[in-house]
Amino acid sequence: MNTDFIKGIIPPIVTPITADEKPDEQTLRNHIDYMITAGISGILAFGSNGEFYMLEEDEMEKILKIIVHQTGDRVPVYMGVGAVRTGKCVRLARLGVRLGARGVSVLQPMFIKPTDDELTGHFEAIAKSVPDVPVLLYNNPGRTGYPISQAVVEYLARRLPNIVGIKDSSGDLTETMEFIRRNRELGFKVLVGKDTLIYPGLEVGAVGAVCSTANYMPELACPIYDLFMAGNKKAALEAQYRLNPIRLMTDKSTFPVAAKDCANLRGRELGGPYLPNKPSPPAQMENLRRELEKAGLLAAVPG
Repeated sequence: MNTDFIKGIIPPIVTPITADEKPDEQTLRNHIDYMITAGISGILAFGSNGEFYMLEEDEMEKILKIIVHQTGDRVPVYMGVGAVRTGKCVRLARLGVRLGARGVSVLQPMFIKPTDDELTGHFEAIAKSVPDVPVLLYNNPGRTGYPISQAVVEYLARRLPNIVGIKDSSGDLTETMEFIRRNRELGFKVLVGKDTLIYPGLEVGAVGAVCSTANYMPELACPIYDLFMAGNKKAALEAQYRLNPIRLMTDKSTFPVAAKDCANLRGRELGGPYLPNKPSPPAQMENLRRELEKAGLLAAVPG
């Protein structure tokens, strides 16, 4: 199974919506072109920053059709799957593949706390439902309340040929390194899920990052990877240091509104979040604006 395309900076694309919470098709198409022009390596539909938990399945189908159509063959599209019920995850994974996603990313179930045996069965069922497509696990303990254990990941990576990697959003570099070390002879692909750790992740063997900041400053996020791969590690590290204060400031906003807030501050006009979330209050918007200004990202808006 070819997994060479799983690499680089992959934004979990935000979902632009109108004031009445309908998908904003033209803005979405423009946003895709903006990020691809800036150098992203792929697009993850329905990641956490895409507000997947707010969307009905018919809305997902409509949005994914737009993403796949607008993207064309320029970069791969990944289908993000996040639901509690295994059957629903299977249905969403198959939907993504049917509509043209080249890979599937699966978050561990929220709200419940399954045993390792239950979690293994959950991931197995989803992977087996799309046997010809690469599947990435998505470890996000901060949002689900528990991690995917190293033992579960190693077991699945060795048992299921299409479970080929993981996005690790633990923010724990040791955890990321262990996902790499324990599975490296399998060609297992590890993507960093914490934007502040792109550079150190690459240093220890990650193949890239699922990077929310690429929604609103891809011209800063993408060079971290590109410069690193070109051997200019000093410049890559400097780019990481420019990115970090902005990403850290977004943590003071209600998750996940900051990605749209920062994009809107830069003139992208991606709309607001789904209710009950609201844009950041004025004081926090000023904090975000100040950090973007310090990084030189408000003088001119690419695209």
